[in-house]
Amino acid sequence: MAEPLRIALAGLGTVGGGVIRVLDENRELIARRAGRPIEIVAVSARDRSKDRGVDLSRFAWVDDTAALADQDGIDTVVELVGGADGPALTLARRSIAAGRSFVTANKAMIAHHGLELAGAAEAGGVAFKYEAAVAGGIPVIKGLREGAAANQLSRIYGILNGTCNYILTTMEREGRDFAEVLAEAQALGYAEADPSFDIDGVDAAHKLSILSSLAFGSRLAFDGVVITGIRHVIAADIAEAAALGYRIRLVGIAEATEQGLFQRIHPYLVPVDHPLAHVSGSLNAVVAEGNFVGRLLFQGRGAGDGPTASAVVADLIDIARGEYGPAFAMPVAALSEQPAADAGGRVGKAYLRFIVQDRPGVLAEIAAATRDANVSIESLIQRGKRPDGSAIVAIVTHAGPERAVAEALARLSDSPSLTGAPMLMHILEE
Repeated sequence: MAEPLRIALAGLGTVGGGVIRVLDENRELIARRAGRPIEIVAVSARDRSKDRGVDLSRFAWVDDTAALADQDGIDTVVELVGGADGPALTLARRSIAAGRSFVTANKAMIAHHGLELAGAAEAGGVAFKYEAAVAGGIPVIKGLREGAAANQLSRIYGILNGTCNYILTTMEREGRDFAEVLAEAQALGYAEADPSFDIDGVDAAHKLSILSSLAFGSRLAFDGVVITGIRHVIAADIAEAAALGYRIRLVGIAEATEQGLFQRIHPYLVPVDHPLAHVSGSLNAVVAEGNFVGRLLFQGRGAGDGPTASAVVADLIDIARGEYGPAFAMPVAALSEQPAADAGGRVGKAYLRFIVQDRPGVLAEIAAATRDANVSIESLIQRGKRPDGSAIVAIVTHAGPERAVAEALARLSDSPSLTGAPMLMHILEE
């Protein structure tokens, strides 16, 4: 059998430990599939003394993470440190410059620096791979880059953050409010102590920008993603959605339009008969629409040591086989620069929720604002008094331009009748 592929591994957290276990447990199978053994020879992490449940004594320990790039006898560096900049980016640049192939699960670094790193890898004749950065163990990167390569993709969308999906589906199942479910998710380890990147949609936006580049042959455009998280979804929204035949999911959508690239992370009302409505817990799902292949659905576990480590090792197997290829399905120089598309002209239905003072004239005020903005109301529901004396008004609009809905909300922005900011959620097309 050929010489082993020798690996340096940076980061020994949940996923790093998972990579070691996958390579240990499936060693013979991986070697047969890769055509040669894959061996870790050096590791680095912040705390050398920490018990990680795996035997590290067989590996060389390197205190300076960036120095992994310069270790003798290393073919490929795996980065599982995290962070858009700092040690992870330094290691990536040094590894590629030193002629090492590079594997990462770091979606933030790719979203912000992926083009630079991919270009450097192309110039150096090494691989730059990141299957684990989007949707954990789901092979969506490979599916888009290779399996759907013959297709013109028009739209890609899906559920890209397991923490948010866990929170929303728990609220849906148990009728509890956001803050309570978030606290439980943190206690169970499903959410970070600081969950902002997840619940405010930033994590999903990193992933969406990567998928957009792969799907449409465009340059990475994270700054063009319009982001709304789930922080302000309340139990009443979940209940109203269910009564109307929908479920609420945080959905990322990207489309290549005549006006440019549209990218949005947003809590959507999803029809109950749509596949995304049945993605529950911490699962992820991605839908891609191609002109010859039709609709493709990728679904599975989007996080965790097993799925993410599996994706990292899949990239290593490709490298061991000599399967490199451009990181974004085509050379960096061939990726197009697309402007951000204005969402105002997009046509669709919307859900609007208001918390209002329970007094005469409030409904008339809301109706007047929507009328003056040329928003047509399909249904309107007012619920009785809440414990604080306020009431909830929920509206579903007929299909119309998004700028009209935005104008209606602007007309109500200073209304003394509203006791809180309105909640807008678009309705996903079937």
